[in-house]
Amino acid sequence: MLAGYRRGVFAMSYWGVLYQWWSPDPRGVLPLDALRVTRSLRKSLRRFDVVFDQDFPAVLAACANPDRPGGWIDPGLTRAYLELFERGHAHSVETRADGRLVGGLFVVSIGGFVSGESMFHSATDASKAALVGLVERLREVDGPVVLDTQWRTEHLATLGVVDVPRRTYLRALAEVVDRPNVL
Repeated sequence: MLAGYRRGVFAMSYWGVLYQWWSPDPRGVLPLDALRVTRSLRKSLRRFDVVFDQDFPAVLAACANPDRPGGWIDPGLTRAYLELFERGHAHSVETRADGRLVGGLFVVSIGGFVSGESMFHSATDASKAALVGLVERLREVDGPVVLDTQWRTEHLATLGVVDVPRRTYLRALAEVVDRPNVL
C-alpha cells in the first residue's frame, strides 16, 4: 500500500468483491493556508478536545461501519490500515466530548504527504473539528506538506479543498514523500 501512495494511487474496495487502485484527476487537496473555519464552526470547536493516536482502532472501526452510506473499508483494508498504524504510517485524529469519542478521521502519512482516508461523527461538527486539529498540527511543520483528500466533494470544498490536476499533484507528492515524517 505504501508503494501505491508514493506513486499517487490509493486502494478502495467494494466490500471484498473488488479492490481497485485509484488516482483521480483532478485530485482533492487542502492547502494548509486555505482551511475555512466559519464562525459557527469556531464556536463548535470549543465543545471538543482533539487528540492524536489515542484510539486508532476505534476511529477505524467507526469509519469502517458497514451501515454507513458509501462504506468501502472492508475487513482486508481494516487489517492493512492497522498494520500501517503499527508501522507509524497511519494516524487517528480523535474528537472527544466529555471524554467520549464523538468523531474523528484517520490518515496515511509518508514523509510530508498526509492522505485523509475517512472521517466520521456522532456529534455535529466533530469530524470537522478533527480536520481543523490536523491542519493546525501540520501548520507547525517546517517545509512543504501535501494534505490529500483524494476527491473534492461539495462538503470538503466548503472547508477549502481545491481540485489539483494530477500532474501538479504528482510533482508536489514527489517533493514531500522522502522527507522526514511529519506525523
